[in-house]
Amino acid sequence: MLLLARYVLPVSAPHIENGAVLVKDGRISAVGSADVLIKANPDEPRTDFGLAALMPGLVDTHSHFEYSAMRGLIQDVPYADWKIALTEKEQAFNDRDWLDSALLGALETVRAGITTVADITRTGSSLLAAKAVGLRGIFYREVGTMEKQEVPRILDEAYEDIERWKALAKDGHQFIGIAPEALYKCHPQVFNEIRDYAMGGTPVAVHLAGSQEEYDFIRYGSSLFSVHTTEMQRGYGIDMPPWLATGVSPIRYILNWGLFQVPNLLAIHCVHVDEDDIGFLEQYDVAVAICTRCNAQLGMGVAPVAEFIKAGLRLGLGTDSPAASSTTDLFAEMRMTLLIQRALHHKSDFLTSSQLVRMATLGAAEALGLADSVGSLEVGKHADIIAIDLSASSQAPTHDPNSAIVHTAGPDNILMTMVGGEVLYRGGGQHLHSVDRDRVLARAEEMRLKLRD
Repeated sequence: MLLLARYVLPVSAPHIENGAVLVKDGRISAVGSADVLIKANPDEPRTDFGLAALMPGLVDTHSHFEYSAMRGLIQDVPYADWKIALTEKEQAFNDRDWLDSALLGALETVRAGITTVADITRTGSSLLAAKAVGLRGIFYREVGTMEKQEVPRILDEAYEDIERWKALAKDGHQFIGIAPEALYKCHPQVFNEIRDYAMGGTPVAVHLAGSQEEYDFIRYGSSLFSVHTTEMQRGYGIDMPPWLATGVSPIRYILNWGLFQVPNLLAIHCVHVDEDDIGFLEQYDVAVAICTRCNAQLGMGVAPVAEFIKAGLRLGLGTDSPAASSTTDLFAEMRMTLLIQRALHHKSDFLTSSQLVRMATLGAAEALGLADSVGSLEVGKHADIIAIDLSASSQAPTHDPNSAIVHTAGPDNILMTMVGGEVLYRGGGQHLHSVDRDRVLARAEEMRLKLRD
């Protein structure tokens, strides 16, 4: 199969004008000039996307499919208030709700040109949804407790789920990891145990240094995530509070409990960090997921992307929870990250469009440890490819495809989403998988009413 377009963006190399990609047996067989590849493969069926860009599928380094039905539910409040309200609302969901909510997220993800995700889930519904639509990704089993005596039990349950999920992921599209809950929800022994479990290479993801409230809780023991809130959740009075101020930043705190020692660690957010914190991230080769829209929406702050780049950290962009950022849209993440970082560093460390395209593809794949197989258009890699329409009047003329993609494109411009050589979506709303989109949308309305009531 030959895919042709005005622009081909390998990401790992300069873009090709009037280029083509040859796909065979689910993998990329050749990338180059359309004329050359057509001449060398005259009998191959062709699809010409015209004034469009062919590029690797987008890689979302942080998502929460399960919360897709909660988009717009809690608006115009800062992070801590949002988190507390969301925790209350989610009690209304049953297993069927979680699965259909995750399916809603998976449908949106495919339509948005995202082919690989890194999703944190407690129920496993995100994994099932991804398998149903054909997405690739890492799915982290979330686990946590503040009760030390509960740690062995909840971790054993998590390990059992992980083994069961691995059996479901035998097609090679999905990988299974583990994710401790937020620092203010975890006894430190959780981090110790996960470190020991993951030393063999199990992927680990952790929300880290994302909000001022988390920072204040860890360092000073005082925030909306206070010991008083924890006491109320425990339901009884205690002589010794379950949390004592540590006097250190969240990065230093998690470092003390050994989690940075695991070989495949993804830290999510990393907004409230200082120079020493960044040094520790660099020293331990910790990858970082940047979630600019969620951080802005909830007033969490702005990650120091320029400093991360200087430190040589592996960086990827994440859409985070639809309950916060509303849409699963990596184009919007690229655009907002670029503009906010330029506003902060208006004379130095000026980010380019090509840097953001890389952070949404190959950089994200590097952050997840998947760069050998996805993230760029290179011979031998999986044929995870998207086509982006660049023919709109707002995009004419197109001089630089990277700039056009970052500044003018969105999910509505997706002409095709392909994973492993299989087309999952075509422009105009054509979903080419087995999930019943109309049923899922109807269920979303049912869940909306349940959550409202």
